[in-house]
Amino acid sequence: MLTVTHDRFRLAEVFTIARGSRTHADVVTVSVQRDGASGRGECVPYARYGESIESVSREIEALADGIRREALQDVLPAGAARNAVDCALWDREAKRRGKRVWELAGLTAPGPLVTAFTLSLDTPHKMEAAARRHAARPLLKIKLGTPDDMPRLEAVRRGAPDTRIIIDANEGWSAEVYAELAPHLIGLGVAMVEQPLPAGDDGMLGEIARPLPVCADESCHDRTSLPTLKGKYDMVNIKLDKTGGLTEALALRDAARADGFGVMVGCMVGSSLAMAPAVLVAQGADIVDLDGPLLLAEDRDPPLIYDEQGAHPPLPALWG
Repeated sequence: MLTVTHDRFRLAEVFTIARGSRTHADVVTVSVQRDGASGRGECVPYARYGESIESVSREIEALADGIRREALQDVLPAGAARNAVDCALWDREAKRRGKRVWELAGLTAPGPLVTAFTLSLDTPHKMEAAARRHAARPLLKIKLGTPDDMPRLEAVRRGAPDTRIIIDANEGWSAEVYAELAPHLIGLGVAMVEQPLPAGDDGMLGEIARPLPVCADESCHDRTSLPTLKGKYDMVNIKLDKTGGLTEALALRDAARADGFGVMVGCMVGSSLAMAPAVLVAQGADIVDLDGPLLLAEDRDPPLIYDEQGAHPPLPALWG
């Protein structure tokens, strides 16, 4: 039996990117119960990809009861709906067999991961204050993507002078703006920039120098994306809501590395249930950005554990 619910989690603070603001994380939760074992998965529908809570729920509810994970890859396209079901099926199989998902997938035992912490888009004054509050964190991710980004970045650097910084422009710059900003980003010690140009209009990245590593986010969904990224990007951001689940995320990770790309593992703003399978994918990644639960005022029970070592692998009661 497959059930679908819409769950909502309050955010600790308003979260803003170049596309808008939110006060809650709205997610779709899938439960699969079969042969005396049940598993759960979570996805975050994303309007940027034409998804909504309603459309994703319909996709899932239309699946045949008893669908297997192998068949799922051909029945649903890469995206949020397939992610929730794929992860639920992995969880159910692990519980049925009394093993952990990492064992079933032939992976080594996972450990804790240092993760980025995201500062949302705001005024320079407020972003500096936020950076100061989180200056002890080893990695900060800054949401930018507007015509007035340099004062914001300079303010964050003042607030956190010693912290490693990466930037997510969320497709908000033009090629001209990026070329102008790049030397200043390097001067401020930025380690990487994520998706500076719109997906589908990023060809210029293959024609200009990239002294700063550039990571594909909206331009990379699954393994079929990789041929179009060569020569334009140095890294790919793997998110399970884009790949359509753990199955394809692991395959994309291996294929990306084989093609010479660096690997970042990221997330949408979701609960610990959404992060849990991503922790497996993120083992050994160059950059980990699995801070969704850190942005929430409420979470699953039990949640992922975050401490000075980073994000820990999930307890079996949560997932996997």
